Amino acid sequence: MPKIQLPDGSERQFDNAVTGLEIAQSIGKSLARDSVAIRVRDQLWDLTRPIENDAAVEIITRDSDEGLELLRHDAAHVLAEAVKELWPDTQVTIGPAIENGFYYDFAREAPFTADDLEVIETRMKEIVDRDETVGREVWERDKAAAFFRSIGEDYKAEIIESIPSDEDLTLYRQGDFIDLCRGPHLPSTGKLGKAFKLTRVSGAYWRGDSSNEMLQRIYGTAWSNDKQLRQYLHMLEEAEKRDHRRLGRVMDLFHFQEEAPGAVFWHPKGWKLFQSLIGFMRDQQNAAGYQEINTPEIMSRSLWEASGHWQSFGDNMFTTETVDGRHFAIKPMNCPGHVQVFKQGITSYRDLPVRLAEFGKCHRYEPSGALHGMMRVRAFTQDDAHVFCAAEQITEESIAVCNLILGIYRDFGFDDIRIKFADRPAVRVGEDSVWDQAEAALLKALEAAGLDYTHNPGEGAFYGPKLEFVLRDAIGRDWQCGTLQVDLNMPGRLGASYIGEDGNKHLPVMLHRAIFGSLERFMGILLEHHAGNLPLWLAPTQVKVLTITSDADDYATEVAAKLLSAGIVAETDLRNEKISYKVREHSVAKVPVLMAVGQRELAEGTVALRRLGSKQQKVVKLTEAIADLAAEIRDRGAAATE
Repeated sequence: MPKIQLPDGSERQFDNAVTGLEIAQSIGKSLARDSVAIRVRDQLWDLTRPIENDAAVEIITRDSDEGLELLRHDAAHVLAEAVKELWPDTQVTIGPAIENGFYYDFAREAPFTADDLEVIETRMKEIVDRDETVGREVWERDKAAAFFRSIGEDYKAEIIESIPSDEDLTLYRQGDFIDLCRGPHLPSTGKLGKAFKLTRVSGAYWRGDSSNEMLQRIYGTAWSNDKQLRQYLHMLEEAEKRDHRRLGRVMDLFHFQEEAPGAVFWHPKGWKLFQSLIGFMRDQQNAAGYQEINTPEIMSRSLWEASGHWQSFGDNMFTTETVDGRHFAIKPMNCPGHVQVFKQGITSYRDLPVRLAEFGKCHRYEPSGALHGMMRVRAFTQDDAHVFCAAEQITEESIAVCNLILGIYRDFGFDDIRIKFADRPAVRVGEDSVWDQAEAALLKALEAAGLDYTHNPGEGAFYGPKLEFVLRDAIGRDWQCGTLQVDLNMPGRLGASYIGEDGNKHLPVMLHRAIFGSLERFMGILLEHHAGNLPLWLAPTQVKVLTITSDADDYATEVAAKLLSAGIVAETDLRNEKISYKVREHSVAKVPVLMAVGQRELAEGTVALRRLGSKQQKVVKLTEAIADLAAEIRDRGAAATE
C-alpha cells in the first residue's frame, strides 16, 4: 500500500503498486494527458513503471524542460525506427536529445539526401499514428550484446560490451524496433505528437574519434506542440538572414580563410567597429575606476602550472618549446598575468580595491568542427578585468560589476538579460571550505543587488563560482557573454598578498570579470541581434552621401566634409549610376543614413534623408540634419529599426 507524497505536500494512499500515469489520472485528466514521466525519489521513471513503496513523486509534463528533453529523446528513437524500416541494412549507433532537438548516428554506405529526410519524416509520423507501446526491459549485459550481434548491430553491441559485465542494462522496445537506453521514455509513440522536423545531415566519427569510421548524423528538432515548432522554424529562417558571416561579407567587415583557422582577417570597416567596441568599453571602465594594463601573450608553462590552468586546461592551450629547452604557452586567458602585475610592490589595505583591466589577445585550441565564424574561434580578444579586494568588499564590488554589466548591455540594445549562478564543478582546485565561502559571498551580492537568478549546478570555473550573464537576442536565442567569478584560490596559488590594517600579510579576493567576453563573439552576436542595422553611434560608416546628378558632385563633397567636421563618419558616392541603384546597394551594406543630393538640394541647402529600414525620405536643411545626427551619436540613441 504505497503512500505517495506530491510536491504540494499532500499525500495519496493506494491499495496496490501504482504507476505514474495512474497517479496523474487520479489528479486530473489534463495532467494525465500532458504527463510524460515521473520523478520518484529524485530519479526519472517511465510513467508505466510500478511504484511499490512509499515515495515522494513529481509528475513531469511535456511543456517542462525535462519533459521536452524526453520528447526529443523519443523523437530520436522514432527516427531510428523509421530508418531501420526503410533501410533494414542500416546500423544504428547513438541518438541523444540535444539543445532544441535531437540527432541519431547511422552506419550506411549510401549517403542520406534531402529527399530521404522527407521520406524518413513521413515514416516517423506514421509510427506516431500507430501509437506503438514503448516497453522497458531489463537484460543481462552479455545476452544483450549477443542479441545485437545476432541482428547485425555491431556498433550497438560494442557499446554494450564496454559496460561492466556484472551490470544489468535496460532496452526499450517499440513495435519491432528495440534499442539500448537508460530511459525513461514515453508510454507509447503516439504521445510524442508530430511537432518535429528533420533539419539536416552531417558526418560524425564513431565515438567522436577521427581515427574511427565516419557515420551519418541526421539532425532534427522536436517541440511539445505545433506552435512552438513553427516559432522555432521561423527563428531558424531569421537566423539564416542574420548570419554574421553573411553580414560580414555584405558589410565588408571581415573574412576567414583556411590558412588561419579560427582567426579573423579584419577589413578597415570591421576593424573600425572592433575599435569602437574597445573605445566604448574603455570609457566605461575608466569611469568605473579600472586601470588598463597589458600582459605578455606567451608565458612560461611553470606559471600556468602554478595557477592550475595547465592541469585543467592544458589540452586547449597552444604550446612551444624554445631552443634552450624551455616550455611556453600562448595565454588562453589573462588572469595569471594580472596577478603578476598586482604582486609588484607592496599593496596596502588602503589601496584596495585594485581594478585591473586588459583587452588581451588569447588563443585556445578548438576542434576544427567546432569553429563557427566569430562565435567559436581560436584567436580572440577578451575584455578581461580583475578586482583585487578584501573579503568585506566582495558584496559592494560585485554589485558594482553587475550594474556595470547590465548597463552596458542595455546601451547595445539588449534588454532581456538572465543571470545564472554556477557553483563548484567536479574538477576544481581549492578546499571545499574555501568554495563554501566564495559561493556564499556571490549569493549574498546577488541578493543585496536585488537581482533574480537561476541555478546552473556544477558549471563554475575550476577556481571559483561564477555568475553568467545570458543575453536573449531579437529572435529569442540565448547567448552567454559576461561573467563574474569570486576566486579565493588563484591569488594564494600565485603568491599574491596585501598588508592589512594589522600589519600582516593577507590573501586578497580576486573577482574575475568579463562583459563582452570575447569581443569577436560579441560583435557576431551584436550583428545578428540588429540584423546588421547597427545603432548610428556604432556603425563604421554612418552616412553615405549620394548624388542624383553629376552637377551635384561638389555639393555632395561639401556635405560630407561638414558631416566629418561634426564627428559623423561620412562617405560620398559620386558614381554615374541611378539613385535607386545606389540606395539599394548601400541599404544592403547596412549604412544607417543615406543622403541624396541633386540640383534642388544644392539650391536650397538641403538633403533628402532616408534611414535604413524605412521606405520614406524627408527633405531637411543640412544644418538641421547634422545637428540631429550629431546629437543621436553623442547620446547613443536608440537602435535603428530592425
